[in-house]
Amino acid sequence: MTTEEKVARRKLSLLELAKDLQNVSKACKVMGYSRQQFYEIRRNYQTFGSDGLIDKLPGPHGPHPNRVSEEIETAILEHSLAFPTHGPVRVAQELALRGIQVSSTGVRGVWSRHDLLTRHERLLRLERATREQKIELTEDQVRHLERFSPEFRERHIEVHHTGELVAVDTFFVGTLKGVGKVYLQSVIDCFSRYA
Repeated sequence: MTTEEKVARRKLSLLELAKDLQNVSKACKVMGYSRQQFYEIRRNYQTFGSDGLIDKLPGPHGPHPNRVSEEIETAILEHSLAFPTHGPVRVAQELALRGIQVSSTGVRGVWSRHDLLTRHERLLRLERATREQKIELTEDQVRHLERFSPEFRERHIEVHHTGELVAVDTFFVGTLKGVGKVYLQSVIDCFSRYA
């Protein structure tokens, strides 16, 4: 038995007790309800039957009535994938040019439902989409992804033979008495291919 059913059974017990005692005040005092609550419970029971005793949360049930349609939501998500750095006002304006009417708050609502509120989250979505679907990126998308993710920038290294690409780095080790400052120089030869 769920909590809602237990509360509904308690309310029904209140109505039956008031009928047996023929005194609303005593029944309310015994059961711990106010008289106003009693009359509200009785009205709901008379109107809706036993379903009226189950507590219902206020507000709309299901999707919000002002929620954008599925077509508009799809258009917003597609535009956000193509241009992940555009803000909600710019997305709304770009969609208006294509004949799709949506407000900037509608765009933010769609982003909120899909966890895309920040530019960082939208760029992560674009990076996941390129990894999973192998989509063609525009120059603008590549530039934004390279700025956003160093791994994306470095994935285009390709060498064909030893010595073609060498990485050299110098580290300060410390100071030795009688010698002075000591540096360590490391050389890395990159021969493996990265895709």
